[in-house]
Amino acid sequence: MTTQFAFDPEWMSVLTAPFMVNAIEAGLLIAVAAGIMGYFTITRHSTFAAHALAHIGLPGATGAVLLGLPVSLGLGAFALGGALVIGALGKKVSEREIATGTVLAFATGLGMFFARLSSSASQQMQSILFGSILTITDNQIIGFAIFDALLLVVVSLVYRPLLFSSLDEQVARAKGVPIGAMNVLFMAIMAGVITVAVPAVGTLLIFALVVTPAATASIVTRSPFAAIIVSCVLCLVSIWGGLVLSAMFPTPPSFVIVTLSTAMWAIAKIIFRNR
Repeated sequence: MTTQFAFDPEWMSVLTAPFMVNAIEAGLLIAVAAGIMGYFTITRHSTFAAHALAHIGLPGATGAVLLGLPVSLGLGAFALGGALVIGALGKKVSEREIATGTVLAFATGLGMFFARLSSSASQQMQSILFGSILTITDNQIIGFAIFDALLLVVVSLVYRPLLFSSLDEQVARAKGVPIGAMNVLFMAIMAGVITVAVPAVGTLLIFALVVTPAATASIVTRSPFAAIIVSCVLCLVSIWGGLVLSAMFPTPPSFVIVTLSTAMWAIAKIIFRNR
């Protein structure tokens, strides 16, 4: 009798398979985007908004299936639209929470409605919710790389005002930083990160890539730049470690990725609990 999680002696050949190579490359690109924006998500107290954006994209994905359009196109359009609405309506943290909850409730209901209209859209929901990093295509990797390049350019240009407004919004406002513009820009970039990462881990597990490594990095580091670098590294360790372990002991990669990310956060909390 064989067990589901038995060690696979051929795991090295699995790691060198084309689909696994694509997953490894995608993991690197996703880690860069999620790590960078994860830090700003933590400092801006926008973890709920980051989690909600993935679900706000759900009706766009199911609607795209109904129209015969690419799923990523619909997901990105709705995530961006929701991000702009939340960023425009939520000037303060409390206002963002209300705006996020309102948009999320409407988007979730709309997504369920679209899913009921078509069996193919309903089936697509499974992939959207849980993702599948092992089915990443070459074209998706190219899209990830382009997004990362744009992200690095934009963040380098607005790094100082974005960081200032994230760490101390009131002082930044007094110094003339355009808080409203920073809110909208942050949410728009986050929508892009969500669109990139959802195919890998799905909307339900995106929290583990965007927020958890950044939260861990914030515990173990002091400076913002160091926290961003550590966040990217921890995110990459979670993804690559999850892929390796899922090859050694055949298991769903998303589950292992989330487990590693959460375990590192828990260990950091214990070690640095007095910081």
